[in-house]
Amino acid sequence: MGTAERDEESGAGTAGGQSGRRFGNIRIGNVRGGVVGIGDGNHIVNGAQDGAVCDPAYEELLRAVQQLSADLERLVAGPEVSALSDELTDTQGEIQRTGRAGAGRLARLRVLLQDAGAGVGMLASGVAVGQAVGALLGG
Repeated sequence: MGTAERDEESGAGTAGGQSGRRFGNIRIGNVRGGVVGIGDGNHIVNGAQDGAVCDPAYEELLRAVQQLSADLERLVAGPEVSALSDELTDTQGEIQRTGRAGAGRLARLRVLLQDAGAGVGMLASGVAVGQAVGALLGG
């Protein structure tokens, strides 16, 4: 990272002493190897990110999907449980790539949860996925 110098005339800092465009009392020069946030409400992460940033509802769904996937590995997999497991894997991948899951995928997940039957419905993770999907689909 470059060193910051203070512009005595305007009170603005510059990176590495290089001049840049001025916005009010801020002069933006070159920034390498770091991050900059200006203004209120910024969320800055300096480091590699895995996948897209999710809203909290999709983060909750992702955690529930991951837990249910792990729980399903302990069940005897009939065709309904296998179909649900495959959809959970696809849902997890979609959320990690895009930060959300489409309404069609959520609707399929809801149907597959119902088709998988009482065994899945008795798992806390199955209930959590059902509730998260219901909240995202509005009911």
